[in-house]
Amino acid sequence: MSIYFNTILMLTNQDLQQIAQKGITPEQIDVQLKEFETGFPFLRLEAAASIGHGIVAPDEAERKQYIDAWNAYKAEGRKIVKFVPASGAASRMFKDMFGFLNADYDVPTTDFEKKYFDRIEDFAFFGALDEKCKANNGKGVKELMAEGNYKAVVANMLNKEGLNYGQLPKGMLLFHKYPEGARTPMEEHLVEGALYAASNGEANVHFTVSHEHIEFFEQKVAEKKDMFAQKYGIKYNISFSEQKPSTDTVAANPDNTPFRNEDGSLLFRPGGHGALIQNLNDIDADVIFIKNIDNVVPDRLKQDTVDYKQIIAGVLVTLQKQAFAYLKALNEGQYNHEKLEEIIRFVQRDLCCRKADIKDLEDAELVIYLKEKLNRPMRVCGVVKNVGEPGGGPFLTYNQDGTVSLQILESSQIDKSNEEYMKMFTEGTHFNPVDLVCAVKDYEGKPFDLPKYVDKTTGFISSKSKNGKELKALELPGLWNGAMSNWNTVFVEVPLSTFNPVKTVNDLLREQHQ
Repeated sequence: MSIYFNTILMLTNQDLQQIAQKGITPEQIDVQLKEFETGFPFLRLEAAASIGHGIVAPDEAERKQYIDAWNAYKAEGRKIVKFVPASGAASRMFKDMFGFLNADYDVPTTDFEKKYFDRIEDFAFFGALDEKCKANNGKGVKELMAEGNYKAVVANMLNKEGLNYGQLPKGMLLFHKYPEGARTPMEEHLVEGALYAASNGEANVHFTVSHEHIEFFEQKVAEKKDMFAQKYGIKYNISFSEQKPSTDTVAANPDNTPFRNEDGSLLFRPGGHGALIQNLNDIDADVIFIKNIDNVVPDRLKQDTVDYKQIIAGVLVTLQKQAFAYLKALNEGQYNHEKLEEIIRFVQRDLCCRKADIKDLEDAELVIYLKEKLNRPMRVCGVVKNVGEPGGGPFLTYNQDGTVSLQILESSQIDKSNEEYMKMFTEGTHFNPVDLVCAVKDYEGKPFDLPKYVDKTTGFISSKSKNGKELKALELPGLWNGAMSNWNTVFVEVPLSTFNPVKTVNDLLREQHQ
């Protein structure tokens, strides 16, 4: 009896109705339960990428050349979109402050708590917090602190009757101070869109948001966009999408049977950021920039970000132009043996994709191989020097077809028992701060079907719990990991000044956010 048939026996009519409403098939449930059983294979690594070995570090003349290439491309009237995954709630940012609220002491005790209160006036949200304290407690922040009522201050920051920062998405928190008023990350992304991603006098910005926050996002964007449109002399086209219910994954019990809620229904969980490949696939654009919501800086520090976004975009359109010229030659039969050698060099040297037995291929087989390798989505990823921040690293890895190419890997994809691989991971010189620019149309201008380029064997299983019961959760291949596994990938070194994530509330006190 097949596993699939077993799963069908496990599914009630109510289950079938529930999964149909999500746009999921019984076969998909079956595959997911099978994945819980078998797990996912680790990736086979060749080496960590480094400068000269998978990572490009353009010199000053090349940087200027790439910026010029990007500006020339934009002048052709191309459609460019800035894509910002923004559904993450900010609750993790405030883990320490929730801890303080629930602690059995009332005054700042840990170093984290002391720093928060010592520098509370330096937060961009201080003014708004002060007003909430006055409205709810009849006293401002400083007065409450003076009388030892520190918890009231934190409650006003986190709770619903205050700023509600414990529940809001990160994109809606006040991050940076300006004379005209504090700005949220959402606003900083609108500014960035105007500075490097605008063409035809328009900036297209797309936010992926969670269902419960979409109205709030729309309202805030409507309030702010005209001010920035006026400031930068452009028109904004701002769109939103939610993670699709069809990308949710079923949860399993430790014995790999479907986990059920107390009412007997199946428990589904969001499939992680890899689900967003579907949202990305729905976007009509020639080039798409992808950057996390919390990696923004105030205007005074934006120049490096703007320059390097244009540089990596210039690298992308330069490589794409060459790939398109080669594809045209291959498709029209305009090549000889020398030309094929030239194309092989481009695939191996510029796109870092190597095939060990390429010399054994006949010309006809070689043409098929080269077309297949060239005719796929392309991305250029900015990577920064490794400073011990958590994140994916740039690696040369073996693909399903035996070729070696560049990939971004998370630690979960690496076999921890393999000392050689762990050494590569821990000693890697660079890591990926989610700084991508993507070309998603083929040389005839048709959009690629992005889900076709996902490596489905790169999912991830984690242990979670619900109502005190253990469960297994399944994450889809990550958006910039396995979901883009079969894209052409190029890494470019970008300065650390372009990477300023906010993981805890006190990160906002770093010089880069002041």
